[in-house]
Amino acid sequence: MTDANPSWTPAGHVPDSLELDTATAAIASSLNLPAGFGLVAQDPDLGPAVSTALARVEKQLRVAIAHSDPLADATSRHLVEAGGKRVRPLLTILASQLGKGPVAEVLQAAVVVELTHLATLYHDDVMDSAPYRRGAPTAHEVWGNQVAILAGDLIFARASILVSELGPEAVLIQARTFERLVLGQLQETVGPRDGEDPVEHYLSVIGGKTGSLIATAGQLGAMFAGAGQDVVDVMVEYGERVGVAFQLADDVIDVTGLKAKSGKSPGTDLREGVPTLPVLLLRKAAAAGDASAADVLELVDADLTSDEALAKAVEALREHPVTQQSWDTAREWADAAKAALDPLPESTVKFALAAFAEAVVDRDV
Repeated sequence: MTDANPSWTPAGHVPDSLELDTATAAIASSLNLPAGFGLVAQDPDLGPAVSTALARVEKQLRVAIAHSDPLADATSRHLVEAGGKRVRPLLTILASQLGKGPVAEVLQAAVVVELTHLATLYHDDVMDSAPYRRGAPTAHEVWGNQVAILAGDLIFARASILVSELGPEAVLIQARTFERLVLGQLQETVGPRDGEDPVEHYLSVIGGKTGSLIATAGQLGAMFAGAGQDVVDVMVEYGERVGVAFQLADDVIDVTGLKAKSGKSPGTDLREGVPTLPVLLLRKAAAAGDASAADVLELVDADLTSDEALAKAVEALREHPVTQQSWDTAREWADAAKAALDPLPESTVKFALAAFAEAVVDRDV
């Protein structure tokens, strides 16, 4: 969470009025917020409140994954200690500012959504055979597939324990989110049905895999802060849309020749055969008779084991118009996310959420 990154905004300040233990104060003073949240960091009241809440969530995360069993403890800590943007808990905390702020239930909900996200990463990395995550070797590379899958299950279990303490409504929201996460992964695995549009299928997949949990992050934050149902509904709609925009931007970043902070190199999705919007649009164009798309598709579908072949495919796809079309689609979803915020009163929180929606599609890392 405190990794140096030029696109992140330093947010390290703690309000003098709060008495924090040394560990929490140290975390709060060193925090960086992801791109788009500069307004939060600069606000003299909101910035310290958010930094302090995030620091408390970070500390609670480590408590939540601690185990007396050495293997369970090491595997569960693996990705937490590798860092990450903590976008989901940040959205939970920001949404709470639309009500009475980050009360204890809000902080626990923020821990739940981050634990859920982390658990999915363990499983995703096994299914994708990904060698690295957040710049570190993935759990299955260190301990093997079976242990990595069980570590993900264990983290899901801890998230379930915590959400059960928040009451039946929270349990129902978490259960439905979990269902959508699994269905999204299942749909991605089996692919579109006969006659189903591959692009629409893909948008449905990422709505389940990414949009659902981001929507839940905002929903729980607003709900446990006592915001009205109209505000909760806004955060759900915003989260769904910004989550899809976020994943679509990731798709394009994979073929723009930029290396992500996570350690994911350009063309990783191409090499692993992971469906992404640029490739789906390329296939659609080739099927419609676009000769240039067919030429690029031949490179994309070739053996990409060698770095030379991969680089050639990445360059060809990057230069083809489908990549710009993919950016345009991502920006449409980001604009829709901003539009979802219209019913909210003008505030730093609203402006920050809109800025984040813009930032997810204007990333260069």
